Amino acid sequence: MKCPACGFVHYGNPASAAGVVVVEDGSVLLVKRRHDPYRGLWVIPSGFVELDEDVRETAVRETREETGLDVSLAGLLDVESCFDDPRGNALLVLYLGRRTGGTLAAGDDAEEARFFPLESLPPIAFEAHRTALGKLAANASKRL
Repeated sequence: MKCPACGFVHYGNPASAAGVVVVEDGSVLLVKRRHDPYRGLWVIPSGFVELDEDVRETAVRETREETGLDVSLAGLLDVESCFDDPRGNALLVLYLGRRTGGTLAAGDDAEEARFFPLESLPPIAFEAHRTALGKLAANASKRL
């Protein structure tokens, strides 16, 4: 929006978020949301980028906070626009990652953390997460 009096432009940019997709033995790590929006539905471990935080640090931090697992990033998996979050639009950056330590346990704002077979996923909260997981499953089936 542009102010007609002074010309100042306010950009209504989306929030930035990041997460990690961890796949082990054909199963993907997901967390069950403890809070609204979409409480009780499942998501890829992810969250909003803090001010002055690198997007890769966000992905690793959020995964640790929500699952108890330490991860290393293996590369960029997907970037999705999120339009179905009532808190506002977001841009989600997802990395493929590997478990490097820690103990799997729900933490922070997750009720549960566990692995699901790609062909048998629970109800997924956000369309961007459903899209990314769909792409992941399609690519996995092509390798079989």
